[in-house]
Amino acid sequence: MPITTSAKKALRASKRKRVYNLRRKNALQDETKKVRKLISAGKKDEATKMMPQVYQAIDKAAKRGVIKKNAAARVKSRITKALAK
Repeated sequence: MPITTSAKKALRASKRKRVYNLRRKNALQDETKKVRKLISAGKKDEATKMMPQVYQAIDKAAKRGVIKKNAAARVKSRITKALAK
């Protein structure tokens, strides 16, 4: 446990940030799972309509630092590639 006041404050801040990061990460995972499920089911029209939402979730996660920039690009690329097949 932290002893100094600044360490206590840092702990509080990191707990708050963790909640936001988990929220972003879960949104990212949920959206990508939905699209992948639609693609595997053969519903390309619905998957195409969901792409802006998926891209938004990925970009927000990358912007907040939940995932790295190249990881975001890789995920977007793979989803787009799967949709194109």
